[in-house]
Amino acid sequence: MSAIIHVVGIGLDGRTLVSADAEIALAEAQILCGSPRHLAHFSEHSALQIPWEDLHQGITVLKHHLTQGYKRIVLLASGDPLFFGIGRLLLSHFAPEILRFYPQVSAVQLAFSRLKIPWQSAQIISIHGRSWENLIPPLKQGVATIAIFTDPMNNVAIIAQVIQELKLPISYQIWVCEWLGSPQEKVQLFSLDEALNYANNSLNIVVLMREPSQLSNPNSLPVLGLSDAVFNGFPDQPGLMTKKEIRSLILGELNLQDGQTIWDVGAGTGTVAIEMARLLPKSAVYAIEKKSIGVQLIHQNCQQLGVKNVNVIAGVAPEIFAELPNPDRVFIGGSGGNLTAILSTLSARLTPGGILVLALATQEHQAMILTWAKQQHWPYHALDVRLSRSLAVGDLTRWHPLNPITLMQLTKPAG
Repeated sequence: MSAIIHVVGIGLDGRTLVSADAEIALAEAQILCGSPRHLAHFSEHSALQIPWEDLHQGITVLKHHLTQGYKRIVLLASGDPLFFGIGRLLLSHFAPEILRFYPQVSAVQLAFSRLKIPWQSAQIISIHGRSWENLIPPLKQGVATIAIFTDPMNNVAIIAQVIQELKLPISYQIWVCEWLGSPQEKVQLFSLDEALNYANNSLNIVVLMREPSQLSNPNSLPVLGLSDAVFNGFPDQPGLMTKKEIRSLILGELNLQDGQTIWDVGAGTGTVAIEMARLLPKSAVYAIEKKSIGVQLIHQNCQQLGVKNVNVIAGVAPEIFAELPNPDRVFIGGSGGNLTAILSTLSARLTPGGILVLALATQEHQAMILTWAKQQHWPYHALDVRLSRSLAVGDLTRWHPLNPITLMQLTKPAG
């Protein structure tokens, strides 16, 4: 008989719901391995019991006992050993053919069952023994539902701090599901402030659920530099908007004066147009956007922020320009692949002395604009923007970069 390592997943209540095959493996075990918490459920078992405090030390001990002729070894694990569990580590040290896995209901399954939420589209992340920086990509993407494995160091408070420091344009409900499946089970909903101050070392899963944007008091907003969080964003990409710091630079490059006619081409969610309109109440700002969801979001953001001098124009540039008055200032945030045609139209429509500013993410578009400006004899200058926000978590502070972008300012000659 070849040696077999039976990896049996159990819940916090021990053997409850363990499968019949797992019960047979347990009954025949010569060695029981696991954490002291797991072994406590099997104190009456006659097998040699080996408590594991350190996984790598435990692997060494397990290999030693295999060389001693033991054939039936059971390793106790939490939930599903192959779902953010010990299974991956075991497969890196032992041949697959000597391993047998017996999964239990996972903590993530229990958490969503308690919350009564479908979880087939949830993103699962572990910061248990891993870096909290694993949280950053899904939070920036605005993933709607996130389940997080924690540990005593990377806990609920750390998660809340990351959310706070990222200055997200969205908010999350924070559910903490502790000691699932045990008599001490507790499921709580926390505000961000409550989560920041919640000190716990218990076993838990944290579930984040995205909330719609809400603005409590528009009158408390600054004159310039609105937080990204006050804008409604695209449901599938809530972070896809011109960030606060970049908006401020764009407005500076436009050399704005009140009473002007201003176009925002490829307005997206309307962040730049709304900033301009709030600063220039006597100006007519035209937010031009081809996507219907973008048009809806601009309307929502104008209403939410009390902005009345943004004219939302649904259409494709440059064809839609024929319906608009000539602009004194133009910002191009997106061209929809029509940049050459847009420039050709603007060369005739922009008022003499008018200013065009473009936000460019690629070197190819930068080269195109430089060539065009030189051919048209339009004065220009470029601003290479590489900004980072500080991100403080725990006792450490690091830089978190925004996407680099180039701002190009072109001026139509007055003569």
